[in-house]
Amino acid sequence: MIIGGLRNEKNVNDGFFEIRFYDDGVYLTVYPPVGKGKAVDADEVFRKLERKKVKDYDKKIANECVIKANKVPAKIAEPQEEEILDAQATVLIAPDKMKAYITLLPPEGGRMLTKDELLSVLKSNGVIFGVNDLVLEGIANNPVYGQMICVAEGVPPVNGKNGSVEFYFNVKKDIKPAVLADGSVDFRQLNIVENVRKGQKLCKLIPPEDGTPGKTVMGTDIPAKPGKHATLPRGKNVEPDEDGQSLIASIDGQADYSDEKVNVFATYEVHADVDNSTGNISFVGNIIIRGNVLSGFTVEAGGNVEVWGVVEGAVIKAGGDILLRRGMSGLGKGTLICGGDIIARYIENSNIEAGNDIKAEAIMHSNVRCGNRLELSGRKGLLVGGSCKVGKEIEAKVIGSYLATVTEVEVGVDPRLRERYKEIRDEITAAEADIKKSEQAINILKKLQIAGMLTPDKEEMLNKAIRTKLFLTNKLVDLREESSEIEVALQQDSFGKIKVYNYIYPGVKVTIGTSSLRIRENLQYCTLYRDGADIRVGPIDK
Repeated sequence: MIIGGLRNEKNVNDGFFEIRFYDDGVYLTVYPPVGKGKAVDADEVFRKLERKKVKDYDKKIANECVIKANKVPAKIAEPQEEEILDAQATVLIAPDKMKAYITLLPPEGGRMLTKDELLSVLKSNGVIFGVNDLVLEGIANNPVYGQMICVAEGVPPVNGKNGSVEFYFNVKKDIKPAVLADGSVDFRQLNIVENVRKGQKLCKLIPPEDGTPGKTVMGTDIPAKPGKHATLPRGKNVEPDEDGQSLIASIDGQADYSDEKVNVFATYEVHADVDNSTGNISFVGNIIIRGNVLSGFTVEAGGNVEVWGVVEGAVIKAGGDILLRRGMSGLGKGTLICGGDIIARYIENSNIEAGNDIKAEAIMHSNVRCGNRLELSGRKGLLVGGSCKVGKEIEAKVIGSYLATVTEVEVGVDPRLRERYKEIRDEITAAEADIKKSEQAINILKKLQIAGMLTPDKEEMLNKAIRTKLFLTNKLVDLREESSEIEVALQQDSFGKIKVYNYIYPGVKVTIGTSSLRIRENLQYCTLYRDGADIRVGPIDK
């Protein structure tokens, strides 16, 4: 009777062996592999002989038979009664205890295990939760041998929902300048001011929710992480209410949400030009300038900046929005930086950076960085020359020029995110170096303490070093967590788009995420988007 050496189902070209029980003895026959198949392993033969409980077999003859693999039966033991074996099952549990697998060994003269017997094998190995009865029943009725089959799965925990902040004013400004009949854009009536009164409630905390615990296949509970409590985004001129769960305005002014802080800003107004008569201007709230901002001057505001005239080669920085009712001729040194939106008729030869959107009729030969969306509308809708990096989307009538002016546009990754990632990596390196210095100081001072030579001054130094190490260690944990979150964001596929309503000309280089495309011919009325590793050109999607 053949009891061993069935061909390995994974590769029919592998060698195999047979063990037969005859009246004159027990015989082993080994067959060679075919082509690139695997030869029979002697250890596999010995395990089979042990499993069949073959007594006093000649290991040397059996080993020679495996080496020769000549299909000739070799007597390896004296006559004896064959051991009848039922199917056997082994259990493997994943390292995280979330899955359990069964591997079946075929019966040899015996029978297959029943479903109840398989359950008993699982239980004896500690698997008591998440067992799939249908899979077990299928294995019992239609057994598959020599393969790992998943028969039990645990339940992963569901972490709790973090607390949040509910706002009582519009934190997402949707500024839509009116398009006039002649195609020009009216930048005067924008209604961007969110007025609030002293004592008005601005936001409140929403408590976190508990998670749902999980369980391993061995019945062990896995605790869920509870949701984190949100914190009040307290900025300038706001205060918590009596229960500490809400923020209220402490002055009359404009409510603003930027850099994850709620602020209420007052307004400072300049009735003429920003020039030698005013000097540079720095104000915690909003600034309105009725005249021009001349070259060489700086305007800084904690809130919004609104300029009625022309901005020359000046610097304007705002925590909120920047609104230029006319425009900016930067002369190569003009700079606009804000945490919110930049809105202007035109911007030329300037460096501009907005945390949110940028909207204009024309941007020419400038370096542009925009966290969210760049919109060029009005009669021109023009973007030409310079470099433009935008977080999500560019919408324009014309990009580049028929003269093939070099124009670089990039969408898909918030430029501030890349900068923050570099800052965090530098901070991590510095924190690790400082921790190492603190540990060295602690070790030296503790040796003095053990020797009884620690003076009061040195004891204070030891305590300070321990406090410093603890502070830096906690800071390092936070920095590494933020670094990991940014890495995930940077590695995700980019979904930026570029919409062109008239022409995009040769000379324009388009980058979306990590993919690039140089425009070789005129393209008209199209959307450029990323598809896998390539940039595609498709129709305008409204």
